Amino acid sequence: MSVHNTAIIEEGAQIGNASIGAFCHVGSDVILHDDVVLQNNVTVKGATEIGARTIVHPFSVLGGPPQHLGCNGEGTHLKIGSDNIIREHVTMNRATIAGGGTTSVGNNGFYMAGAHVAHDCNIGNNVIFANNATLGGHVQVGDFAFLGGLCAIHQFCRIGDYAFVGGCAAVAGDIIPFGSAIGNHAYLVGLNIIGLKRRGFSRQEIFNLRAAYRLLFDGDQTFKERVAAVREKHGDCPKVISILEFIEKGDSRPLMTPERH
Repeated sequence: MSVHNTAIIEEGAQIGNASIGAFCHVGSDVILHDDVVLQNNVTVKGATEIGARTIVHPFSVLGGPPQHLGCNGEGTHLKIGSDNIIREHVTMNRATIAGGGTTSVGNNGFYMAGAHVAHDCNIGNNVIFANNATLGGHVQVGDFAFLGGLCAIHQFCRIGDYAFVGGCAAVAGDIIPFGSAIGNHAYLVGLNIIGLKRRGFSRQEIFNLRAAYRLLFDGDQTFKERVAAVREKHGDCPKVISILEFIEKGDSRPLMTPERH
């Protein structure tokens, strides 16, 4: 373990073979796993756990109390996974008791400068948050999602696996897996084709997803009828089924759909 002589490590902190730079402050309930790097001027407080090999850049604050007027210092948690890159001025807050007690951040994420993860959020693996991407409370973000710079996600929204959110988008509804959303307020503009190609999706998988998307959001049938039609026609495609399951689980926010002209 390497600790700069200006860093403050409160008694009780559990620290593995980590590197803690100048003017960092690590609270008494913090757990840092092996090879975590706090570069300098990083604050980690509360019951916060940071997984192995995560690198935190200057002036980030991890584990601050939830920004929620109904909270009174209850013992809640922030759990951050392994191999994340957390850039300058990122903030990630602990959870509320009402929200389940734990804000969860997955592995292999890249959180660019100024990004914010609010209380009770649940973030998947391999996500990218561009500069100043902001989550309200209780937001769920799926694996491999990309959030553009300055976007803002409303409380309780769900961002599906492999979804793309454009820069400056104001998101007030759930975005289906593989979907692409832009605008203020944001609306669905299609599938995240570039992201799917980068992640190695086959031509056939992309073809199936495109066909299912058109069937789901075009036509004069009711939405329930279109969902049933997609299931009947593409029920043998696991990626398409994951979209339908995402839709069926939604109950907090409306489903984002394409803009109608």
